[in-house]
Amino acid sequence: MGAAMRRIQAGNALTAFGIGFTVPFLYIYVAQVRGLGSMAATSAFVAFALGALVALPFTGRVIDRRGPVPVVMGAAVAASAGALALGLSTGVGPILLSALALGAGQAVMQPALATMIVWCSTPSTRTRAFALQFFMQNLGLGIGGLAGGQIVDVTRPGSFTLLFGIEAVMFLVLAGVIATVRMPQAPSIKDALPKDPSRTAGGGWKRLLRHKAMVQLCLLGFVLFFACYGQFESGLAAFGTEAAGISPSTLGFALAANTGAIVVAQFVVLKLVEKRRRSRVIALVGLIWTVAWLIAGFSGLGHGSATMAAAAFVSTYALFGIGEAMLSPTLAPLVADLAPEGSVGQYNSAFALVKQMALALGPLGVPVGAGAPMLYVGTFVLVSVGISGLALRLGRRLTPVQDNPSLLHGRVVAQGPAAAPQDAERAEQRAERVSA
Repeated sequence: MGAAMRRIQAGNALTAFGIGFTVPFLYIYVAQVRGLGSMAATSAFVAFALGALVALPFTGRVIDRRGPVPVVMGAAVAASAGALALGLSTGVGPILLSALALGAGQAVMQPALATMIVWCSTPSTRTRAFALQFFMQNLGLGIGGLAGGQIVDVTRPGSFTLLFGIEAVMFLVLAGVIATVRMPQAPSIKDALPKDPSRTAGGGWKRLLRHKAMVQLCLLGFVLFFACYGQFESGLAAFGTEAAGISPSTLGFALAANTGAIVVAQFVVLKLVEKRRRSRVIALVGLIWTVAWLIAGFSGLGHGSATMAAAAFVSTYALFGIGEAMLSPTLAPLVADLAPEGSVGQYNSAFALVKQMALALGPLGVPVGAGAPMLYVGTFVLVSVGISGLALRLGRRLTPVQDNPSLLHGRVVAQGPAAAPQDAERAEQRAERVSA
């Protein structure tokens, strides 16, 4: 891993650290510390998500024209300003505007950092690079949440001001780290990339929507994110506490088990999936999550002891973590491989937008999980089975190399290093003809 990739991965960890450092405490800060109540706290989360949804549709075009480095730096500065303002705000209006800026900044960083990874990797190294990104993000989230919990004190508003102040500084450190990255083929900040007439006046979005494989991947991604991340702290938590009688401390253990499963399994799983068809890997994740939801249903039936219910519930979160570890080296590299030349930022931003929409709609599962628990579990069992079906259907639209990049790598190695670039191009062309 080169110096540029090391700095990018450090940037991923810093971004995740900032999210884990403050977001878990945002509700307490607004509702209790500032005394604005639950409605204002909920509105702050809505503003946080709205900032992402407003910014992301325009992010990809800027990344492709100006390059990802200035976008990450600009987003880091915006997030820093939002975090600092949030720590100093006392009224509803300033808090909502600050949350809007913080949410937009953090959301924009994700596709920009993903594009940097694409530019600094090859098809044969991209899978491992994105697996490392996911590992660093989870590590940053865990450390951030742990560190933030040691600082905050609801009886001392100044502790929250300190919390958001540290986060603001961390985002500026992120901007400084990214500024030192020397990107291969990266345009300078002053000069735009050559204009492609097909991408002007909304042409980039039109071309993406005509790309059937990418549209299917976005649909699959939406279902994946809604069925997993969108339920972690909303519907599934409501189901656990209401139907399964899970205590808040057990819920904390479940979240820790999820992170632990990712950290422990990430690179073990990577060796198992990096030479296999991506569509089959995603389909397997759907089956694993089907089992996870069935175990969650067992925890809510009340046929066993409280200890058995708790163990089943924690196991559900751990199985979700294993599935996430399988997706991390699969989804993001596939988005990059589907993107036409000069549109990597657009495709990454579109996929990030899909994720944000799924997360925003995730809390819709709360009333069902709390009021009709078995209907809730049954619905997501069917959704998880549907994930497997959607993945296999997507596989039929991918070229052999898009579905399994190791095929291209194997052909290049067999021909020897001198002929690698030409043979790589020929292999890709042959794969596309076979697919057609």
